[in-house]
Amino acid sequence: MKNTYSPREFGALIGRAVNTLQRWDRMGILKAHRTLTNRRYYTHEQYLKFIGQKAAVKNIMTYCRVSSAGQKKDLAAQKEAVEHFCVASGKPVGAALEDIGSGLNYRRKQFVRLMQMVERGEVFEIVIAHKDRLVRFGFEWFEKFCNDHGCTITVMNAESLSPEQEMTQDLLSIIHCFSSRLYGLRKYKKKLREMIMEATP
Repeated sequence: MKNTYSPREFGALIGRAVNTLQRWDRMGILKAHRTLTNRRYYTHEQYLKFIGQKAAVKNIMTYCRVSSAGQKKDLAAQKEAVEHFCVASGKPVGAALEDIGSGLNYRRKQFVRLMQMVERGEVFEIVIAHKDRLVRFGFEWFEKFCNDHGCTITVMNAESLSPEQEMTQDLLSIIHCFSSRLYGLRKYKKKLREMIMEATP
């Protein structure tokens, strides 16, 4: 779990150059901590203070998701499995969040809420049934995002809770998206050729 940052990491986190952090350190605006070898470092609490948040009591959160309203039974089974896993593992759950929506949709209400809580330093651990319950693609990026904010993701890896039908639906969505773009590009090229031919004497 990452609770400290090098000047370069902290600067990237808050959108400031290392030179700026060094100047702030000298001026006492944002004092860096020092290691035994006199190297500067910053803490996650300093990050929370910088963005205007107080260090909160961290919670363990669970997150469940299915793609459509017709999968409510699957959602209930998933929630029950995650709950039993947390109880058996001795994990006290602060809140259980759930969404009905595609794993390709990063605007899911509770998913966005969860990521905002992680960014504010309010989440210690996220428990999910399978990687694709959080996101269909790009799980590693979100895992790093959580780690950088002092949060770990525990994956039960329950394959039975990740229906193949959902994967098929998401793949069809991707194919449709790219097909539409290709169709639009061909249409644009055709129109461009027509305009060139009309303009050519």
